[in-house]
Amino acid sequence: MFYVKQLEHEIVLEPKHFGPKLRATLVRLLKEQVEGLALASYGFVVNAIDVPEDEIKSGIIEYDSGNVVFTVKYTALLLRPFINEVLDAVVSQCNPLGFFCFCGPLRLFVSKHSMPEDMFHGFDPEKDAWISDDKEVVIATGSGVRVKIKGRTVEQGNITAIATIKDNYLGLVDDGDDVAQDQGDE
Repeated sequence: MFYVKQLEHEIVLEPKHFGPKLRATLVRLLKEQVEGLALASYGFVVNAIDVPEDEIKSGIIEYDSGNVVFTVKYTALLLRPFINEVLDAVVSQCNPLGFFCFCGPLRLFVSKHSMPEDMFHGFDPEKDAWISDDKEVVIATGSGVRVKIKGRTVEQGNITAIATIKDNYLGLVDDGDDVAQDQGDE
């Protein structure tokens, strides 16, 4: 789920950056340092939306290095996955144990045990895809799938999740042929 929250970040700035463009430099460094970062209790920082001028505190000088530490409050757009949340994702890799997919920066894994029964033995190594018994559903790289999050973990600044396509209204939503046809037409 996406949401907006006020956050705070410390930026260490070298003296060579001091001057008339100090604020622009602080905003640029803030965006570089926090966008794409996974914060354990908040989720992924998708975008630093706003940095109000009055929320940049006066810096504190580090006497040993001459650098200045600025505390900056900013408004961020966050992506935080919740258990039992339903998301649309794009398949990035299929293997005999299941498939990996992405919903923005969030990486999800769907095990073969979390697929419908008619797909349990449906991995085709030649096509590198999961195929249902009746050949109606083909989940391959580039396919759009609707998944439900069953668990998530945060490690080394990254959030990953385990998902399922075993419930009603979950599974294949786009077979990815539109992208292949668009590329073939050009």
